[in-house]
Amino acid sequence: MDYIRISIIIVPIIVLLVSISMVLYNKYQVNKIMKHLYGMLESAINGCFTETTYDESKMSALEVKLHQYLWESETSSKNLKKEKEKIDSLISDISHQTKTPIANILLYSQLLMEKNLSKEAVQCADQIMSQTEKLNFLIGSLIKTSRLENGIITVSPQANNISSLLDAIHKQFTPQGDKKHISVLIDQTKEKAYFDMKWTIEALANIVDNAIKYTPEHGSVMIKTTAFELFCRIDITDNGIGIDKSEFNKIFMRFYRSQAVTEQEGVGIGLYLAQAILSAEGGYIKVASKPGEGSVFSVFLPRYK
Repeated sequence: MDYIRISIIIVPIIVLLVSISMVLYNKYQVNKIMKHLYGMLESAINGCFTETTYDESKMSALEVKLHQYLWESETSSKNLKKEKEKIDSLISDISHQTKTPIANILLYSQLLMEKNLSKEAVQCADQIMSQTEKLNFLIGSLIKTSRLENGIITVSPQANNISSLLDAIHKQFTPQGDKKHISVLIDQTKEKAYFDMKWTIEALANIVDNAIKYTPEHGSVMIKTTAFELFCRIDITDNGIGIDKSEFNKIFMRFYRSQAVTEQEGVGIGLYLAQAILSAEGGYIKVASKPGEGSVFSVFLPRYK
């Protein structure tokens, strides 16, 4: 009887101890796995995840899958970086190899224009010059875009007067507007923002160039600044052909050109480059438009560092 009583007492205790041990062991295993997963994710975030020798039988299925995913992601990232470097190198080579020929073609075209040519020959020389300038612009834009994307060129935002930015744009585009009898109007401001003057001029120039290009003669382009708590908004408003809502996102894609403007000169890289520049300095760009009613491109520049 005593043996039976002792067994009745001991068996539950043993079961309890075994249960506690199993719980503690499972907790230990979970903590170990979580620590391992955390380390793998931390390495991936820091960009230093590397494949190591491990025994799948000792790892959870989750660890194996995560390891496989991170390794494939790291490999894909490295391959993408190599491809970008190859593209940048290729574009640089193209730029270097074509710089002198393009300059020579432009020079000889100008010399031809100075000769006593027939009307037909003058038109041919003018087309040669026009297409060469277009090619030169395209190559230059590709180089800038590639170097911005790969971090070779970096923007350096500083506190600048927006009025200086707008004055530079006005000076650059007033002659172009005058050719089409388009008024380029600037609403002066005393506001300041953080931006890279050189690159932001280029970003706005691409937008204003489009505004003039797609606005009929005797139209207008208005540039106005509005200050908010975190950003200054620069609105470039035109009364041109407008843009369909379905194309709002597409127009910022590289080389995208709407069917509505196929007869106009252009390569479809200006807005893509403008967005890349503004994004690099902490700003962004939005568009509002209706076909036939003009467009408003709003550039947002941060007011504080």
